[in-house]
Amino acid sequence: MAKNKSTDQAAGKSKSANQVAIDKTELADQFAAYSAWRKTLIDSIGDYRNWLVRQELNDAQTDLRIQQLLDRLHEDKLHVAFVAEFSRGKSELINAIFFADYGQRLLPSSAGRTTMCPTELLYDAARPSALALLPIETRETDITTSEYKRLPNEWTTIKFDVNSSESMISAFTEVSRTKRVTADEAQRYELYDPANPDDALNLNDDGTVDIPAWRYAIINFPHPLLEQGLVILDTPGLNAIGTEPELTLNMLPNAHAVLFVLAADTGVTKSESDVWRKYISGARWKQRGRLAVLNKIDGLWDELKNERAVEKEINKQIKTSAELLDLDASHIFPVSAQKGLLAKITDDDELLARSRLPELQSALSGEVVLSKKEIVRDNTESEIEDLVTNTNLLLESRRQSLADQLEELHGLRGQNTNVVEHMMSKVKEEREAFEGDLRRFQALLRVFGKHRDELFSYLGMDRLRTDVTKTRQAMVSANFTRTIRAAMDRFFEDVNERMTNSEEQSAEIKLMMDAMYKKYAKDHGISPINPPGFSTERYQRELGKLEHTYKEQFDTAVNMLVNEKMALTTKFFETVANRVVNVYEITNRDVANWLNVVMAPMESQIREQQLQLRRRLESIKRIGQATDSLEDRITELEGLNQAVSAQMNDLATLHRHIGAALGVEEQAASEKKTLVTP
Repeated sequence: MAKNKSTDQAAGKSKSANQVAIDKTELADQFAAYSAWRKTLIDSIGDYRNWLVRQELNDAQTDLRIQQLLDRLHEDKLHVAFVAEFSRGKSELINAIFFADYGQRLLPSSAGRTTMCPTELLYDAARPSALALLPIETRETDITTSEYKRLPNEWTTIKFDVNSSESMISAFTEVSRTKRVTADEAQRYELYDPANPDDALNLNDDGTVDIPAWRYAIINFPHPLLEQGLVILDTPGLNAIGTEPELTLNMLPNAHAVLFVLAADTGVTKSESDVWRKYISGARWKQRGRLAVLNKIDGLWDELKNERAVEKEINKQIKTSAELLDLDASHIFPVSAQKGLLAKITDDDELLARSRLPELQSALSGEVVLSKKEIVRDNTESEIEDLVTNTNLLLESRRQSLADQLEELHGLRGQNTNVVEHMMSKVKEEREAFEGDLRRFQALLRVFGKHRDELFSYLGMDRLRTDVTKTRQAMVSANFTRTIRAAMDRFFEDVNERMTNSEEQSAEIKLMMDAMYKKYAKDHGISPINPPGFSTERYQRELGKLEHTYKEQFDTAVNMLVNEKMALTTKFFETVANRVVNVYEITNRDVANWLNVVMAPMESQIREQQLQLRRRLESIKRIGQATDSLEDRITELEGLNQAVSAQMNDLATLHRHIGAALGVEEQAASEKKTLVTP
């Protein structure tokens, strides 16, 4: 950070997004390292694909799989969510961690309610730098915020100048804007309940209510960390957690890290404990990256107390908070966001250390960035292993075919008069064998098609959407709470049963393909192919989360009193149903990919068998026409055999390069070290 920053600021100069350097913290360094690692991985996988093309070893299915893998790596994002009650300094913490290099507060963080609606900060190069705002009036519809993201015309757009921090700050303050509406209108938006004592306090003298002007905000601008794939979610106060189910069912559960910001002077309140337990704590689903932040520790600094006394008071709050949240004390971080931001702007290293912000940033880099890297590495490694194995099997098959031909031709030396007749006889036998393989393969395709159709019948999207419509209608027309719950129970019973049936059907397909590959390997003397299986466990686990959340929401008597039945049947059910549909869409996509993967080696082997047969026929014709001698053919085949061996060596080298890019050996060493460390 430049030493003349404060001077520049005093002179009225503002920093542009292009001028801002990434804050040299461990978090920024780790994130930059992660982005560099991902780029190296993308490059190494690209080298593998280019090599396949040059060696004519690629096919449409392999190329599609590699492209999908590269697309996932290119689109990879790291989501960090901040949750807090009003006036806990949440926006100030975001400014301190990510945006201190602008030399001033980028997000509004004055006293009181600043973030009035969920705000997403990201960068999409395909879109202009702007603030997109979803009007609060959309809460009257049954459409979720995720669905509204596909409807750009429904949003209000405010452009800003990325070369002027003042322009950005002016635009960003819009997220804190409120509007005054009648109590009836606020009630329609489910932002006011006259029966709720807390809401009654918000009623103005003229009977109006102040509500957020916007339902959701997306800030798109080229900050260095956002450009590398960071996505920040700034949520409003805890009351919004319950009024916008999209947060509880989608955004918070899927965030790679959630920072729950508390006040060091008050500790954990009952409402904060409830929200943590129901919506954030990762213990139930074994999620990592759930951290608590005790902000505003500078309020405990007292010149009449020595450092030891202040430290004792902070440790007491950590211990109490850990017990109330059922969270390990090492995952609770006392900080002063305000002093940390000030220290970064003024280059005050002593104040920065006292703010304890670096410890939190270090935890984010270790807990979030590294765990994200592990997930991406594991997913990529399994896909690459399967692709490389299939390529290797193809080369093994090619080498075996060449070896068989060479053995045959070596045995025919000195018997040139009968060479053509003998070779024609052998090729005739091979053609008959190939035609038998082809008939079996075509029969397999027919049976495979029937199994595939049955599998997709369980995962049918039309049927699911029909179930959603029927359940919605049943809930809307219900007169009793138990009728509403029965409709939801039936809905989840059906989606879970169909997911279980699809698991059983995929297991049948796996058994069938295993038998086919085993027989093919035995008939042709090649290494057996072991196609991967398909498990619906992670999709069932996601459905289980949604079902548990719905039951927990329904079993909360307070929610049943506060929320009208119609609110439950529209906002909550629509969000649940949208998430279930999303799970099924992902399952359909992954099943389709798996079906292609499980059949691809057999298709490749059949194509290779056909190619080798054609080449042998051409060879016989040349020998029969005296345009090629037996020795010439042997020499040619030996050259082809050496070329295949070279290809296998190249493949092994490429595999090692991808493994190095993945950091597989580094990961294995780390795991080994962990196992022996007491």
